[in-house]
Amino acid sequence: MGLQRTRATRRMPEPPPRPERAAVGSGAAAGERPQAFAEVDVGRWRSGEYRQERDLVAEELPVALIYHGVPHGVMLATPADLEDFGVGFTLSEGLVEDAGQIHEVEVRFEAETAQVRISVAWERFSALLEQRRRLTGRTGCGLCGVETAEQAIRAVKPVGRGPTVGAGELHSAIAHLAHLQPLNARTGSVHAAAWVSPGRGIELVREDVGRHNALDKLIGARVRSGADFSSGFLLLTSRASYEMIQKSAAVGIPLLVALSAPTALAVRLAERAGMTLVAFARERQHVVYAHPWRVTEGS
Repeated sequence: MGLQRTRATRRMPEPPPRPERAAVGSGAAAGERPQAFAEVDVGRWRSGEYRQERDLVAEELPVALIYHGVPHGVMLATPADLEDFGVGFTLSEGLVEDAGQIHEVEVRFEAETAQVRISVAWERFSALLEQRRRLTGRTGCGLCGVETAEQAIRAVKPVGRGPTVGAGELHSAIAHLAHLQPLNARTGSVHAAAWVSPGRGIELVREDVGRHNALDKLIGARVRSGADFSSGFLLLTSRASYEMIQKSAAVGIPLLVALSAPTALAVRLAERAGMTLVAFARERQHVVYAHPWRVTEGS
């Protein structure tokens, strides 16, 4: 499911390197890539004692998604991995049929905003114009700007067979996830989406203040690396809402594991898509809500 190159000047940028530690910042000048968190003054009350301290908080800023110069929507997101976000959003929202129809992604930063400028195959852009919407997305908002019920609840694609995963391996991935969330370790306020491959563990993690954005970033990063979604499973720190099922089914993810609860609509969509849905997942327990045959006993 790798991206196709149309010509040298339209090459999709490679994922940026991910340093172990990032410098603390409180914003960026126009044209500079901002930090994913900022340092602020706080008053901390603990055990009957009050102190003035410095604390780290996650950044979020308006990110405009623009296709061929035409604004499509604005989402609030963490200003990191936005190339991944652009690719993942375009695929998970069904704006293209496959990754080969995404030709270029460019990220531009202003003082307090960002633009993700995307070019796609012309036939897909024409279809996009017909369903064009302007939306201002609150953090975690999945319906902002949708005009009809049909737009909100898209038909889900059936997923492939995918792998079978032992309960022990599933629980092991959950136990390791917190150690692979550097932004959440600093701020305590972001979601994570992780890709887990049987026998290899967690291979990829993306973080964002919005759970939908974290998933889109993970999808985009995996697609940009040339990998597909047929041989592993998705692990989310958030609840399993219907949008997470829609986005996952759109790219063929066969097994979704969430640390929090599912919604009834999410369960119904997972059933229709043939997707295994696991929720309330912890290091020693989980609940399977749809298609349980992919999760087996043992390691």
